[in-house]
Amino acid sequence: MTEAIAARGARPWEDPAVAPFLQIRNVTKRFGSYTAVNDVSLDIYRGELFCLLGGSGCGKSTLLRMLAGFETPTSGQILIDGEDMSGVPPYLRDTNMMFQSYALFPHMSVEKNIAYGLKRDGVKRAEVATRVTEMLSLVQLDGLAARKPHQLSGGQRQRVALARALIRKPKLLMLDEPLGALDKKLREETQRELIKIQETLGVTFVVVTHDQEEAMTLSTRLGVMTAGEIMQVGTPHDVYEYPQSRFVADFIGSVNLFEGRIAGDFEDHATIHSPDTGSEILVSHGISGVKGQPVAVALRPEKIAIERRLPETVANRLRARVEDVSYMGNLSVFHVTLPTGKPVKVSQTNRLRSDDDAIRAGEEVEIGWDGAASVVVTA
Repeated sequence: MTEAIAARGARPWEDPAVAPFLQIRNVTKRFGSYTAVNDVSLDIYRGELFCLLGGSGCGKSTLLRMLAGFETPTSGQILIDGEDMSGVPPYLRDTNMMFQSYALFPHMSVEKNIAYGLKRDGVKRAEVATRVTEMLSLVQLDGLAARKPHQLSGGQRQRVALARALIRKPKLLMLDEPLGALDKKLREETQRELIKIQETLGVTFVVVTHDQEEAMTLSTRLGVMTAGEIMQVGTPHDVYEYPQSRFVADFIGSVNLFEGRIAGDFEDHATIHSPDTGSEILVSHGISGVKGQPVAVALRPEKIAIERRLPETVANRLRARVEDVSYMGNLSVFHVTLPTGKPVKVSQTNRLRSDDDAIRAGEEVEIGWDGAASVVVTA
């Protein structure tokens, strides 16, 4: 099962016969009158690479510290592999944590940094040497064992910290903003390396990050947090394509939100009257709600077509004026305004190196989208 999860195949969270590996039950953490984590419940399965995603102060790092045993829940229960962690100190938990700062010993070599935990545990010298060699190979640091941390690049220091955290073979590894100190290109490269290492070892990872792209790339599933609560849990695809609230739709990626009210709700489609568009929006699926209920239609920029004139068969077709075009290399983002004054973002892949007929700022255009492209959110 672990190997299948690591390969991004199986979905054990959909199988009631599979027991969760990590169980968080109604966990709350208060610091005086401030509630950092509010009644959070979450199941994480063996072999997952699970990301807690949220902005600063949302409670994700506090939740991670409670999993590690560095903070005690005010109320609630945490179970790891069926064992209640109440009262179990960090050093007796079969877990490890990798900090954002890496916390490497500057006076020790790479080899000694990685071996530190094993030596404290009293592991025999020969076994320590063997496992350090294995770890150096796993994190691609062969030949750098004698170097000190200041002689390494940021990415190399990150891999030393990861090897030190993994060498004790924990059941659960927690990583707090593990790639935050790396530049964009190195961060992208290291993300793939981290996935490969996790797949190789089958260790359950819980990663805290504020970086949406990082969470979407790394995780088998992710949990979106705000104000101490988890707003939605799901695969990156499910959270992006099917947000369950305005907050999640707006927080993950870029989105256009059209406010309105339910005008009609049928088995296979719904209509939303939206002052933002000055018309009714067709949604080609039924929704949960009553006529007149306030809702928002969430629509990703890449789901919208933009042309000087669209075919009349397009379900939702609107006139717009192009205010600005942002060239992003792989795509162009069109900032358009509807006759109602509502601003809308539309993105389009740049397939051609140059296009003399490209739409430019100041032009009158039409934008449109299929009825299945949008999601209606009520919360």
